[in-house]
Amino acid sequence: MLRLTPAQLKHYNGKDKPEMYVAVNGKIYDVTHVKQWATGSHHGHKPGTDLSEAIQHAPHKTKVLKWLKCVGTLVKPNK
Repeated sequence: MLRLTPAQLKHYNGKDKPEMYVAVNGKIYDVTHVKQWATGSHHGHKPGTDLSEAIQHAPHKTKVLKWLKCVGTLVKPNK
């Protein structure tokens, strides 16, 4: 399992690295092969970001997360 800071997560955007990951509530999910993310964004949201706040406003809330593979944990950067 990965342990990524928000700065490291940004590289998993489908451009810097081929994988596309998003974080929600401290967990990192792989959206690389999810058709809704095929264009490199989903309803204006970009991969490589923390969508914890945004998903609360989505009609599906966190229900869709059960279909995604959890690949790691979002951690606070070391100071």
